[in-house]
Amino acid sequence: MYAIMTGPWRRAVAFVVAGCLAVMWGATGCGSTENEYNPPGANARLGPVLIRYAHIAEPPDGPWEPGDDAPFYLWLFNQGQREDRLLGAETAVARSVDIVSTDGTVRGPVPLPTGNLVELEKGRAHLLLRDLRQQIRGGDYVWITLRFERAGEIALQVHSQIPTYVDDDATDAPGLTSPSPDE
Repeated sequence: MYAIMTGPWRRAVAFVVAGCLAVMWGATGCGSTENEYNPPGANARLGPVLIRYAHIAEPPDGPWEPGDDAPFYLWLFNQGQREDRLLGAETAVARSVDIVSTDGTVRGPVPLPTGNLVELEKGRAHLLLRDLRQQIRGGDYVWITLRFERAGEIALQVHSQIPTYVDDDATDAPGLTSPSPDE
């Protein structure tokens, strides 16, 4: 037997259903891709450590070639109760991976204090894939393993940033420009 809802109950249920549909519709963006932001890189979690935007820097003028050193950028956030440290990384596509200072000199592990964002990126300390063993073009993926003192190890499949510029004279692609010299 089915009970038929009437009066205030029917309106309350209709209101709840309409509200749920509105929330779902808003969360999916109604199928629109306008104003979407798709940041570069791999994202992961290893215990309390969040890894965001892990990617190899955009090749400057064509692909990274064997023998090149390629910057590797990522953000780290430690949600744990205890400090951790990024000890290093390794990959099969480079002779070594070093943690370097802004000027490119090798430095020690990167402290990850609790509740703080640590940005390893251009103009700051970052990782550097030394002496590449193979060509890496923008959009290629490689495996890189990160090692943390407390959280352990994680292997990430990261990509080489796809170039965001095109030479207008060479391609007739309007509106895309080369980066400024200080980038």
